[in-house]
Amino acid sequence: MKRIFIIVLDSVGVGEMPDSALYGDEGSNTLKSVSKDALFAMPNMKRLGLFNIDGIGVDEKWKEEVPQGTFLKLQEASKGKDTTTGHWEIAGLISRQPMPVYPEGFPEEVIREFERQTGRGTLCNKPYSGTDVIRDYGREHMETGRLIVYTSADSVFQIAAHEKVVPVEELYHDCEIARKILTGKHSVGRVIARPFEGEYPDFRRTSRRHDFSLHPTGKTMLDAVKEAGMDVLAVGKIIDIFAGDGITEYVRTACNREGIEKTLEYMKKDFHGICFTNLVDFDMVYGHRNDVAGYAGALREFDAYLPQILEQLREEDILMITADHGCDPGTPSTDHSREYVPLVITGENIKKNNNLGIRKTFADIAATVLDYLDVRCSIEGTSMLEDILLH
Repeated sequence: MKRIFIIVLDSVGVGEMPDSALYGDEGSNTLKSVSKDALFAMPNMKRLGLFNIDGIGVDEKWKEEVPQGTFLKLQEASKGKDTTTGHWEIAGLISRQPMPVYPEGFPEEVIREFERQTGRGTLCNKPYSGTDVIRDYGREHMETGRLIVYTSADSVFQIAAHEKVVPVEELYHDCEIARKILTGKHSVGRVIARPFEGEYPDFRRTSRRHDFSLHPTGKTMLDAVKEAGMDVLAVGKIIDIFAGDGITEYVRTACNREGIEKTLEYMKKDFHGICFTNLVDFDMVYGHRNDVAGYAGALREFDAYLPQILEQLREEDILMITADHGCDPGTPSTDHSREYVPLVITGENIKKNNNLGIRKTFADIAATVLDYLDVRCSIEGTSMLEDILLH
């Protein structure tokens, strides 16, 4: 019974892409920045060959003499550098038109219609850090009941509200309203509920964040595997990124640790198909806050779990560890960065010490998955199966 586990280390990029200047990301290299921290340690990923990837830029001491896996880096073919675009491309869907962004805030007609349908006014309406926005607007929000609407460099419409002022279910409903309004030229990738709690000035975001994503604009590997009668298990925010499409079972998670533990639980079960996991803390908790030490600690935590994950692999299992974009905490920017992503592949039947260099699209993951599962589907990407299997 063939099983493929894809674990996305959200935002763990490995160096600027050739077009990074178009995105203002020259010099970005998330893994390189984090590797300089004293807390950084990934001995298990080192053994698999992560630091042997071409041009990764990390200190030579991390290279493995004989890596125990296949390793390479992937270039993003889509226009963008956000979570939705990256995951869709991993699943075989290349976005050739960038999703809309709003560096000056959302247009008047969008905001006024949102206010009319929700019955609440709004505050902010500009790009903002998620923690700064509740610090700067939280008190006024509590006094007036107005929703804090903000965006970032990504294609997102974010709504922050204190749980005592706007109950979480109402906030989710407001997000559903926004999702229906944001169509056509305003089809942002995600509408995000950002509940928070506490008293001024000590506001803090809660774990009840919820994403309301666009449905994928075409068929993905998830759809193809599901239609073939196989399992597509989603861990973390995968269910939200794909708006539920192509998924047979899912579990949402509150943090990286829970995501890893839920993945381990799925590894103990019999299924045929894919388990697709997103570990979001690297990006959400550390990357966007420029917390290099915290990011390093989170990578160390994941690496410490890796032996347990490897122990659960069965004879025909394949494990793929990758990322969806960068978010370099060592740069002044708090936004995502246009970077290559790593891909480390391992399993009993996977070639060792196998450097595949650079591939032109994340979609090669989808093509390889479908090839291995013997699912026929016209999808973006080129299979690497012959290059990674021992026999």
